Amino acid sequence: MRHRVAHRGYSAVAPENTLPAFAAAVRGGATHVEFDVRTTVDGVPVVIHDRTLDRTTSGSGFVWEADSSAIRSLDAGSWFSPGFAGVRVPTLAETLDLLGGGPEILLEIKPPATHDEVKAIVAQVAERGLLSRTIIQSFDPDVVRRAYETAPDVRRGLLRQGLLPETVALARELGVSCCNPSVADVLAGRPAVRALTEAGIDVMPWTANDMSQWAVLASCGVAGLITDRVAELTGWSARA
Repeated sequence: MRHRVAHRGYSAVAPENTLPAFAAAVRGGATHVEFDVRTTVDGVPVVIHDRTLDRTTSGSGFVWEADSSAIRSLDAGSWFSPGFAGVRVPTLAETLDLLGGGPEILLEIKPPATHDEVKAIVAQVAERGLLSRTIIQSFDPDVVRRAYETAPDVRRGLLRQGLLPETVALARELGVSCCNPSVADVLAGRPAVRALTEAGIDVMPWTANDMSQWAVLASCGVAGLITDRVAELTGWSARA
């Protein structure tokens, strides 16, 4: 498997979207580390998936209504295991600093995201000289467009829920290097996968955690898998 993408880090063994999960992904042989970015009310990009703080932290409420200091005070590890008590929600800056010399970065910007917020996120990547090693992706085509407007040379990705007939045309319009649908969409939409790959667009399905599906997904022509079990995928790829 050409691309082994650690979904929110190696999130099978450490709390998702935290520094321990990212460090474990590097040790697990990830070629890419994927994570999610949202912006706080005081303009700080932080790494968290959900719209609210409730599921993965000791806090509650919308991420964009909380300030960064309040989010940084929360426990983002105990929900996963008592051994991770006290782990914090990382800032984008901390995450980039950790991954600076490691695998490539698949950075998902979660909507809502204004042009200024996208610009600030891309600027942090650029400041560390990581633009060439980063793919900026989103479910929202407008966010992908804003990434292009901010840094035309940065690689971009389009996330999809459903491989609709217009997906290939949209991916071409946005000039993306990858289009990443769900596992179910890939298994049910081989012609669309073939059309994307023939257009030079990589397909990397999420979230490929069932090892029994990996060979079938590979036969569909995907470039890689986005998985919570990246070390297992590394081992499987070495044997395949």
